[in-house]
Amino acid sequence: MKVREKINWGRPMTVTAILIALIISVSCGVSAWINHREEERSFERLYEEAGGIADEIEYNMKNDREELEMIAAVVASYNDLGSKELWSLLDSYTTIGMMSRVEMLLPDNTVITKGGQRIDAEGRLSFSEEASLGEHISDRETDLTGDEEYIVRHYVPVKKDNETIAMLYGVIELGTLPDSIANKPYDGDAAIYVIDGETGDFLVDTWHPGETGNIWALGERKMAPGYDQKQLEQGLIDGKDGYVVFVSASIGEYLYFCYKPMNINQWRIALSVPEDVVFQNADEIKGALNYAFIFEIICFILYFLWISRYFRSVTDEKQRKLETINYMYDVENLLFNAHEKQENIATTLEKIAHILSAERVCFWMVGRSREEKRFIWQRDEGAADQDLSTRKEKIYRLLEYFGQGNNEFAAYSPEEIERKLPGNSQGMMENIIAVPVKDLEGRICGILIGCNMDRNKADTAFLESVKFSFSMFCQNLDTLNAVREYGERDALTGLYNRNKYEEDLPKVQGCYEHSLACVYIDVNGLHELNNTKGHEAGDMMLKTVSRKIRDRFGEEYAYRIGGDEFVVFVPDQPEEVSGRLAEELIGFLKEDGYYISVGIAWEENGAVDGLIKTAERKMYIEKKKFYEQAVNDRRGKSRL
Repeated sequence: MKVREKINWGRPMTVTAILIALIISVSCGVSAWINHREEERSFERLYEEAGGIADEIEYNMKNDREELEMIAAVVASYNDLGSKELWSLLDSYTTIGMMSRVEMLLPDNTVITKGGQRIDAEGRLSFSEEASLGEHISDRETDLTGDEEYIVRHYVPVKKDNETIAMLYGVIELGTLPDSIANKPYDGDAAIYVIDGETGDFLVDTWHPGETGNIWALGERKMAPGYDQKQLEQGLIDGKDGYVVFVSASIGEYLYFCYKPMNINQWRIALSVPEDVVFQNADEIKGALNYAFIFEIICFILYFLWISRYFRSVTDEKQRKLETINYMYDVENLLFNAHEKQENIATTLEKIAHILSAERVCFWMVGRSREEKRFIWQRDEGAADQDLSTRKEKIYRLLEYFGQGNNEFAAYSPEEIERKLPGNSQGMMENIIAVPVKDLEGRICGILIGCNMDRNKADTAFLESVKFSFSMFCQNLDTLNAVREYGERDALTGLYNRNKYEEDLPKVQGCYEHSLACVYIDVNGLHELNNTKGHEAGDMMLKTVSRKIRDRFGEEYAYRIGGDEFVVFVPDQPEEVSGRLAEELIGFLKEDGYYISVGIAWEENGAVDGLIKTAERKMYIEKKKFYEQAVNDRRGKSRL
């Protein structure tokens, strides 16, 4: 009687328990690391978005000042500053940029407002004080209309014969100022603050809509560990960048608060975002990790149960299955980052071929929107490339076969292959197995094929076990390509963006053999078109210009580097070619009613940086000539 050897469970149980404990420890460590990284990313994002809002406000203020200067020039031409004709014109300048209306402060401290109405501002506004400051922006003040709303006044002097005869100012209503800010940080979940660092007054506070106050009057806040109230106070007073975390009295949870100075008076821009928003992604990631760790624990338990059977009956077949599991693990690891290191695919296919004892293994990537791509490993690299794994018509027949709901294909003789898939290249294949690889939506994204296996009855089990890894490889590759495309392309025009431009600059030096031309393009009239016909018209202009650039120069070295600026490189073409293409571009755009200024620089073996600067300088010369024409004068257009 054969006695079965008693299995020693102590060691595998101990190892399993240690592995589970390690997984739990790693899970806790990874969760803590994710929290730390999300907090860092949150402050980085808050800094970036705060800077963007500050830039937007400063840019709008600059545009408002230019508008006010042009209006002041018109006002100076009138003898009667309270005439109906003048105020009929001035009242038409409503909602200019960030301003809701324009008013005028006279030397007798009288204010002329909408409709030519006069208000005595004695004791509230001083003409002599405001005139002595010249062009400037006030801090928070109250309106003169009687509603006591907080406003900011944007002053420019009205001069006649070098004498200031009035102070024209645009009224910026602080209650509606956030509505004019296009940037919505954290998709609208972050609060925006504009604070006067000298007084502590809130100019903007979207966390408490409809309220105004003073940050110092709010008292001390309960700070998170590592932060203190003095850090916040001193940072705002000194105009430094900084951040703190404190408990919100409104919602009772931590607010992540960052601040930085603006180039307007002593203003500071600040953003805050609740903790649950900061760690939203982290919670989702940790949830996914928890599921993954649970899955791994289950896998370890299942593995332990399976290995116990191995202890009971050690045979060659069991050894082969263990080897198969190891190869599956190798395949999973190789495919984990194969979307970045596609050389791993060949190694993966080689491992699959070893398990199947196949002469050739192939993976075809297919799909409705995916470019077809094939990966092949074959034992004899010089073998003819005519079997089923490399012929498209056969792949399409397999696609049709799998599209009917079949989950595997197997044929174990040349006659069976010819019957199921006619055209077997004169019997080159002895046998074949194949499985479809599907994406997360259930669509076929690839076919995994093995040919000419030593074991004539090899089944598709192993291919079935690894096809999920291939599915994730396809998914990761699609995601990587989408991320790269999104990061390199301008969303509006489809041309390469400034990120791609700066990345390509070092490569441009080596993209030509004999000569290189730089074509620097600026779109004329975009700002005026946006102001008169809206941003949709401006977007249409940019799309048209981009399409014409692509038609004339191609898109390999065409970039949108700014709002209305484009750069194109033309390698190894005679100098006159770039000039001719640019003239054609100008002519085609003129037919559509659009105008551009173009600067071209061409050199043989020149430095790219110098070439770009030369082309840009020539472009500005052309732009100046364009606006010197009376019909294109910006000042004249702004008065219409």
